[in-house]
Amino acid sequence: MSRMLDEIREQPGTLQRTLKLELRHIETFKRLMAKKPPRLIVLVARGTSDNAAQFGRYLLEITTGIPVSLAAPSIGTIYQARMDYRDALVVAISQSGESTDTNLVLERAKGQGAVTLGITNERTSALARLADHVFLVRAGKERSVAATKTYTGQMLILYLLAYALGGSIRLDDLERLPEYVEEALGLEEEVAALSERYRFMRQAVVVGRGLNYANAFEFALKMMETCYVVAERFSSADFLHGPIALVEASFPVFAFAPPGVTWPSLDETLAKLAGLRAEILAITDSGNREVEARATKVIRLRRKLKEVMTPIPYIVPAQMFAAHLAAQKGLDPDKPRTIGKVTLTM
Repeated sequence: MSRMLDEIREQPGTLQRTLKLELRHIETFKRLMAKKPPRLIVLVARGTSDNAAQFGRYLLEITTGIPVSLAAPSIGTIYQARMDYRDALVVAISQSGESTDTNLVLERAKGQGAVTLGITNERTSALARLADHVFLVRAGKERSVAATKTYTGQMLILYLLAYALGGSIRLDDLERLPEYVEEALGLEEEVAALSERYRFMRQAVVVGRGLNYANAFEFALKMMETCYVVAERFSSADFLHGPIALVEASFPVFAFAPPGVTWPSLDETLAKLAGLRAEILAITDSGNREVEARATKVIRLRRKLKEVMTPIPYIVPAQMFAAHLAAQKGLDPDKPRTIGKVTLTM
């Protein structure tokens, strides 16, 4: 059994510990931010953490109304451009806390008067030492190269950040997330059986919208790094503006399909894909009974979830699918070729 699967199964505990141990820090930060709210939030990250940041952008803007930007580190590291970060909250997200360019952006923002926040799994990391405030993902050591429990842990911290900034997030809802993830883990046997069908898959598309747009990126990344599948990822709206030309009969498409405000747009996309006879695997919950009319296969969480709470439970079946698909292909998801756990870039 792979370390990746072991760490996927550890996620309920990670979420529960993170919520319990970080809430006091969050409440302190909330009081501080109430005195001088940021006019802008800038998120900086790489890799899987960048996908968490993409989720954070949607969540923070939707729930707080504060504009959010995703930093491009090369603007400072390569082009040496100076940014005006006054009155901004700059948040660096890194599993290891040792990402060179991410830390450099944070260091320069701090020098320009920004309030800086680090989100990391490593309390002794360079990021933890550098940031004004640190929120720790309590995941324990992550040994698999493919990040799983730190991704959902980072997402939970971003929910807590939205709460601290006055966003419409209820702590009661967050406290249920470990239970939702435990229920998603209960689908592993079903997910493993489904993965067998895709053993010879070489290319695929993953679509999502809104709060699950980041999950499309993360699911695609997991298939690329552990299964060597060329997986493109799109907003369901952007996909109609050209990339849908990729699709032919039996082309594999994976979709995050929650009920709620994003469903009509996603339904339109899936209807066109169904008309092209694409093979559609949808991840949803019991609140969406319309998706069967579009999808070839459905992975369904048995509980009806609020849309804002779907991203963490929804990514779990996708993580399991990637791990089991790697095994179907005879690959070791813990040792993807040419990459290591910490990647240093400038």
